[in-house]
Amino acid sequence: MTPIRVAVIGGGRNGEHDVSLGSAAAVANALDPGRYDVVRLTIERDGRWRKGTGPVVNLAAAVEVLAGCDVAVPMVHGPRGEDGSLAALLEFAGVPYAGSGVQAGALAMNKWATKVIAEAEGISTAPGVVLTAATAERYRLTGPVVVKPVAAGSSQGVTLVSEPAGLALAVRSALSFDDRILVEDMITGREIDVAVLGRADGTRVVSPALEIAVDGFFDYTAKYDGSARFLVPAPLTTDEQAALEDAALVMYDALGCGGVARIDFFLTAAGPVLNEVNTAPGFTEHSQVPRMFAAAGTAYPMLLDLLIGDALAGRS
Repeated sequence: MTPIRVAVIGGGRNGEHDVSLGSAAAVANALDPGRYDVVRLTIERDGRWRKGTGPVVNLAAAVEVLAGCDVAVPMVHGPRGEDGSLAALLEFAGVPYAGSGVQAGALAMNKWATKVIAEAEGISTAPGVVLTAATAERYRLTGPVVVKPVAAGSSQGVTLVSEPAGLALAVRSALSFDDRILVEDMITGREIDVAVLGRADGTRVVSPALEIAVDGFFDYTAKYDGSARFLVPAPLTTDEQAALEDAALVMYDALGCGGVARIDFFLTAAGPVLNEVNTAPGFTEHSQVPRMFAAAGTAYPMLLDLLIGDALAGRS
């Protein structure tokens, strides 16, 4: 049987470049060489592309390489990748790809738009406001808040602020990643993630829930320094599990997600509160989503097979 030619794309022009390289390398290394012919593509920090360890090439040459592949697995997290940009390029190139399409990527990356959609669907979110460099000067702190860029990932530019003296620095940090920032009331609750896999036949598979246990704030450092513990399956009551699964499915479908997406919640005494939706979550074997599906018996290589097979079968 002729191997399936798969383009695995990593890197990107944003602060998650190195994280994306890790996801792409893990995916490429896990694909069965007897079944797949893997083409490793990297988007450099300056936007140019590289095939394997070869020289950088311009966009036209990169598209030509993509067009020669049967399917693509985009592993570019964050802006100019996860936000629908890369999906749009693949659409124009006519290459089937794993994951969400242009619209879902753009909506989910925009945390404010995601909040508006969630509230319209009856899913709670933290009370918050959108600010710019101009309007932030008029904002007054009335309680603990989380300051974050409207469109960024990996908790970059995210700061927990409890005292007015820390607000200005938090705003500057968030504005270094985006020209709009989101200031949300701090929510006290357990941090629970749920992954949803949309299959090509229209069915939805929900993973076991995962709880993040960390001392303090789950910021960029805690995400990648190994200090956070992931409990999967999360210890939940039947009602809690059902509420989280229902909310995750609603958000997945409301945003129009495809492939696999990770939906993050705070579980409070009043029920789930949506934090955010990740349409291109971290994807090493030890990342949250692969861990969740592994707990249900779907090993990492098998999960990749499902994503690639569904991409080839049609948009999920």
